[in-house]
Amino acid sequence: MMKKMSIPTSKTSLVLFLCQIISALDVPLDSKLLEELSQPPTITQQSPKDYIVDPRENIVIQCEAKGKPPPSFSWTRNGTHFEIDKDAQVTMKPNSGTLVINIMNGGKAEAYEGVYQCTARNERGAAISNNIVIRPSRSPLWTKEKLEPNHVREGDSLVLHCRPPVGLPPPIIFWMDNAFQRLPQSERVSQGLNGDLYFSNVQPEDTREDYICYARFNHTQTIQQKQPISVKVFSMDSLNDTIAANLSDTDIYGAKPVTERQPVLLTPTGSTSTKVELRGNVLLLECIAAGLPTPVIRWIKEGGELPANRTFFENFKKTLKIIDVSEADSGNYKCIARNTLGSVHHVISVTVKAAPYWLTAPRNLVLSPGEDGTLICRANGNPKPSISWLANGVPIAIAPEDPSRKVDGDTIIFSHVQERSSAVYQCNASNEYGYLLANAFVNVLAEPPRILTPANKLYQVIADSPALLDCAYFGSPKPEIEWFKGVKGSILRGNEYVFHDNGTLEIPVAQKNSAGTYTCVARNELGKVQNEVHLEIKDPTMIIKQPEYKVIQRYGHVSFECIIKHDSTLLPTVTWLKDNDELPDDERFLVGKDNLTIMNVTDKDDGTYTCIVNTTLDSVSASAVLTVVAQPNPPFDLELTGQLERSIDLSWIPGDENNSPITNFVIEYEDALHEPGVWHYQTEVPGTQTTVQLKLSPYVNYSFRVIAVNKIGRSQPSEPSEQYLTKSASPDENPANVQGIGSEPDNLVITWEPLKGFQSNGPGLQYKVSWRQKDVDDEWTSVIVANVSKYIVSGTPTFVPYEVKVQALNDLGYAPEPSEVIGHSGEDLPMVAPGNVQVHVINSTLAKVHWDPVPLKTVRGHLQGYKVYYWKVQSLSRRSRRHVEKKILTFRGNKTFGMLPGLEPYSSYKLNVRVVNGKGEGPASPDKAFNTPEGVPSSPSFLKITNPTLDSLTLEWGSPTHPNGVLISYTLKFQPINNTHELGPLVEIRIPANESSLILKNLNYSTRYKFYFNAQTAVGSGSQITEEAVTIMDEGKMVQPLYPRIRNVTTAAAETYANVSWEYEGPDHANFYVEYGVAGSKEDWKKEIVNGSRSFFVLKGLTPGTAYKVRVGAEGLSGFKSSEDLFETGPAMASRQVDIATQGWFIGLMCAVALLILILLIVCFIRRNKGGKYPVKEKEDAHADPEIQPMKEDDGTFGEYSDAEDHKPLKKGSRTPSDRTVKKEDSDDSLVDYGEGVNGQFNEDGSFIGQYSGKKEKEPAEGNESSEAPSPVNAMNSFV
Repeated sequence: MMKKMSIPTSKTSLVLFLCQIISALDVPLDSKLLEELSQPPTITQQSPKDYIVDPRENIVIQCEAKGKPPPSFSWTRNGTHFEIDKDAQVTMKPNSGTLVINIMNGGKAEAYEGVYQCTARNERGAAISNNIVIRPSRSPLWTKEKLEPNHVREGDSLVLHCRPPVGLPPPIIFWMDNAFQRLPQSERVSQGLNGDLYFSNVQPEDTREDYICYARFNHTQTIQQKQPISVKVFSMDSLNDTIAANLSDTDIYGAKPVTERQPVLLTPTGSTSTKVELRGNVLLLECIAAGLPTPVIRWIKEGGELPANRTFFENFKKTLKIIDVSEADSGNYKCIARNTLGSVHHVISVTVKAAPYWLTAPRNLVLSPGEDGTLICRANGNPKPSISWLANGVPIAIAPEDPSRKVDGDTIIFSHVQERSSAVYQCNASNEYGYLLANAFVNVLAEPPRILTPANKLYQVIADSPALLDCAYFGSPKPEIEWFKGVKGSILRGNEYVFHDNGTLEIPVAQKNSAGTYTCVARNELGKVQNEVHLEIKDPTMIIKQPEYKVIQRYGHVSFECIIKHDSTLLPTVTWLKDNDELPDDERFLVGKDNLTIMNVTDKDDGTYTCIVNTTLDSVSASAVLTVVAQPNPPFDLELTGQLERSIDLSWIPGDENNSPITNFVIEYEDALHEPGVWHYQTEVPGTQTTVQLKLSPYVNYSFRVIAVNKIGRSQPSEPSEQYLTKSASPDENPANVQGIGSEPDNLVITWEPLKGFQSNGPGLQYKVSWRQKDVDDEWTSVIVANVSKYIVSGTPTFVPYEVKVQALNDLGYAPEPSEVIGHSGEDLPMVAPGNVQVHVINSTLAKVHWDPVPLKTVRGHLQGYKVYYWKVQSLSRRSRRHVEKKILTFRGNKTFGMLPGLEPYSSYKLNVRVVNGKGEGPASPDKAFNTPEGVPSSPSFLKITNPTLDSLTLEWGSPTHPNGVLISYTLKFQPINNTHELGPLVEIRIPANESSLILKNLNYSTRYKFYFNAQTAVGSGSQITEEAVTIMDEGKMVQPLYPRIRNVTTAAAETYANVSWEYEGPDHANFYVEYGVAGSKEDWKKEIVNGSRSFFVLKGLTPGTAYKVRVGAEGLSGFKSSEDLFETGPAMASRQVDIATQGWFIGLMCAVALLILILLIVCFIRRNKGGKYPVKEKEDAHADPEIQPMKEDDGTFGEYSDAEDHKPLKKGSRTPSDRTVKKEDSDDSLVDYGEGVNGQFNEDGSFIGQYSGKKEKEPAEGNESSEAPSPVNAMNSFV
């Protein structure tokens, strides 16, 4: 019987693209166009061919169709017209062909069984549905039957038959017990495809009375139950007992015991069978066998392989399942059942047949009048299906004639069609296994051109990208399309354009000049239409600064940049992705305008970050990888193997290296026996090594841990390994740093560094201390001491060499023989003084002293050097005594000469020499006197200008604080200064040394003069002092003040630095600078800026023993500078040591104490003898005794030692620098220039190599400063 098939489509599928012939029309899927065009009916929805319905519910038979005009519907039932209106139970849905049969209001489903077919018709043709077979589902009950109990012998096979009632559709079978629990199945017990329950061999546990077969009918959602089946399994023992009870002794032969049996097939029976299956279905083949032991099933295909990916085994391999079978799956399939006793097989011959299936289904055809076309209908099957055609639901043989139509088997050919040729054709392909039915219409249309693209549509594309301008059109016959650019442009042609069949114009590479208006024209024989579209070209979006690869440490901050450039008319959006997914919802991720910042980076932030920039026209992206690095995770799983007395193997598993390769592993150990809780370095290995052999010491309870190291840092230590206690042994080594040094003249103190705990190698650590006098044939004297670090040998000769050794031992024995060291017993003070002391005066400030070395035996200790004590006795120019300040220079080793620097010119000195050992100093040599020659004087102590008149000035001055010889004259130089600070001619005057004032006459009035004044000895001129003064003004004439003015530049120099001070007159807030250079050098001046408005500065980094020039200037005044001053840094020399007994402060203090005691004694004596007051103060004031003068308050000296020059009044013209430094020219000892603790050396040719320490005596600077007590530290002896 012919049946129909539906082709479900959507609304836009009403008209399909047809490709059978080149002239067929393509109907655009435009909804508005589709609504206007006439179309034959198309079935869009229908019920399945085999439609099983629930008899308790209404029957709905679907039939939906589309067409223009909308189609009408009719039905046939069992081949005849179905009068729907005459059956009150049947209704058709409005605007639809779907039937609703009302069963729930009294109708019976069985009354409506049959074959239904739907027809949808309009003026252009008729489409038909498949033949729809309606059958109500059935779920009948089991027929009543009497079930006998099954008595089965153990080991036999058994089949429990289900035999369910025939239902529609067939039921699903399963076995359960009374408790509705599924019966367990296995290789031994399983359910067949037919629903029967098969036992390959029964066992006693199979005995039960509730084997129940259930049939589930899904359509009616009901389950039918068969009566329970009882199974009783008899074992051999129970069966023999039953037989014995019923038979005589002579009849008893006994039942046979359970015997194993080879396999026998329960299903299918026989050795061969056949199976037919349809193409595309699931092939199920089954083999169930009996036997003991339970057989195992195996499947093969004879002459081929089972199809891969489509073959499955079910039911414990008893069922072979092949899905989606095809003709290639035909063949012989063999199942083999096997156990230990043998095997059995069965061959199933499978033939795959095929219901019809499409090779080429006919497709809708839209033609213009006069065009040609074809409908092709090709199908295949097994057996091959027959093809038949219908036109509008009527066999084409009896359908109305159409001269444009010709049927040729599976093809209908149309020639020069006309509008009346429109129809719906049905192709039916049938064989014995089924049929296929397809509807395809031929729609002949005559339509003028239409352009479906909206008018004035705007297209925007990126420069250098393709531009596609649409011109969707329709017309019948098919229109021709032409494109123009601009209002009066010519037709577009050429290789720069591509014209698509659907009307689209493509510009493969759109440039800026491609922008403009384009016109599309469509024309056919029925008319012409045109449409304009507009094209704009935009600049491409670019990422001009892309994110870069970053490596960041854990918990750091990282930022990725993404700076873009885009067309100003486009609005870009920037999106960041991590590993091609959205960024984590985490406040640590901060997205800025052109960057992404990640705070407190963690390991999970590792990945690829992508910046995506989207506009409405283009999209660009750039990616960068973030690698998060950190210290490695600690190693784990430490394991000790290969335990030996002196070595062990340690292995571990490295932790995560956190993206930074491990460079090395550090192994540490803990000695829980001697130093619990303290970890020591053991060794380290490369990062590629995870095992190491460690050397061990005896008597140590070892634990090990491992630390991983990479470029970022060190990991946390691993968990400690298990402990390993090594065996005890005698010590391997002896104490280190053994020494023998006496602390007293009659002892020897032997010291050593004790062994550490793990070096003891065992309990009971002690030391064997041995000694003997060197170069004397004495035996070793030894003692054993506890674990200490010192032993004292008493009663030794003074400073005698000894051989000393210390050996370690413990409870297990001695360490190897120790090496010997040489020590000495205690030292005593040297016995003799150096002799033949000679002094050679080199210049006015430097002398060289020589002496003969003392015999080494008299040193009585380690010779450490010689000390030279020297002191100034008096100045030869003043012939006045002063208090003595002894200075000390120390020379290391066995030196026999030394240099005495910093002497005062024209002075008388004394010195002595003493030898020094580790105990102290020996006796002094006899004092040696020497004199220093004259030197140049210091600058005059002051220069004061008074009594200015119109043409004269009075100059007064003080003699130099340090004349350094006999003054022979003074030199005065002066010159005028104009308002622009220019200097006039220089005038020089020589003045006798005994003069202290001078009146300069014949000067210019109202003029400023600059004066330069210095003193001379026979050696030369000393430092000069400068001053400025102005003659008084003439009446009616004012002298402009000259500002600024910097004068009295003074320096106090040490070895490597100098204090520079000056006086300034001028505006406030001046910014000064200091320039300096090497005297006599042509090099440029070096410049140092003075911070703030201070009037002093410290020059640092100077070269010792070098003469420098210095001047001071003010910023902003070009060319204005002070006069130059010269100074010289001191030579590099050792620190002096001052004998406290020669210090002025010490002598003064002692005298003051003595004076106070004397006064108290006198007062007590007077009170005791006279009993009244005695005017001591008046007496002392009236009769002052020079021997007991108290300390002066102004200079801190005693009257008995005062020089006449120490009591000069404070000069008005002099000033002390603001930083309290002592002016060089005011110092009576040049060593003050070098400060405290300054070290230096001279060469072997007699230069100074000692140390110099202590405060020198300070003469009062201009009568205004006092001497200073030396530091006790500086008073101590030191050696170079």
